[in-house]
Amino acid sequence: MVSPLASRSTSKFIASLAHLTCTILAFGVPIAGAQSACSSDGVPAPRLLQERFISADCEACWGESPLNAARPHSVALDWLVPSAQGDEAPLSAVATRDAQVRLETLGNPPLTSETGLQRDLHSLTKAGTLRVAMGPAVGGYVGASIAWKPSFKTVSQLGTWTAWLALVETVPAGTDGTPVERNLVRNMLTSTWDGRKQLSKKERITFLESRLMSVPAGAQPERLRVVGWVQRVGASGQPQVASVAQSRCVPSQP
Repeated sequence: MVSPLASRSTSKFIASLAHLTCTILAFGVPIAGAQSACSSDGVPAPRLLQERFISADCEACWGESPLNAARPHSVALDWLVPSAQGDEAPLSAVATRDAQVRLETLGNPPLTSETGLQRDLHSLTKAGTLRVAMGPAVGGYVGASIAWKPSFKTVSQLGTWTAWLALVETVPAGTDGTPVERNLVRNMLTSTWDGRKQLSKKERITFLESRLMSVPAGAQPERLRVVGWVQRVGASGQPQVASVAQSRCVPSQP
């Protein structure tokens, strides 16, 4: 039998290790071992963020091709939204509260049990550079980071932006009941960045957030990666996305 003290020590060690991985990735230092190239470095930045919302009640929605397929130069996220059926819903095992929060943030009404919803958000041009990174899964957690270096023009009118970082499980087409590849959102973190400080042209500011993210039960670690974006509410009241980035994870060599 493992003592409570030993259990706490193990948990602290795992948390420290994952946090260290997260910090190293945030500053672009390569990690020897698992998924050493799991960042957005060298990956073309998507110009379009597509978000597909499916009610946990609608199993058929998951098994059908989306009305709007993924477009070139885009990244598509799949959100499974909890329903009134709770755990009795067919897709409840992969539905998340984060999906409901995201749906509400976009100002969308609740989903019905038989419909889905798709939103397309175009990123701004020359708004800055966004970098996302993720470490290997350790004890049910991964270290993840998102860093944004906005352009001077963007900073001068910055205001308050929100960074979103999604831990996604990329499900290949033809597996797990889906006819198309899906980026199933498994976990999410958000951070508010306020750039009210006035900067000179020589100054550059970088917003950085690095945290631990839990890996839900049932997720396959080798399929995990991160997708991040920065947005604010525009003058029209609609979301305005500055930058989008996604990691590509390369399995380690034996």
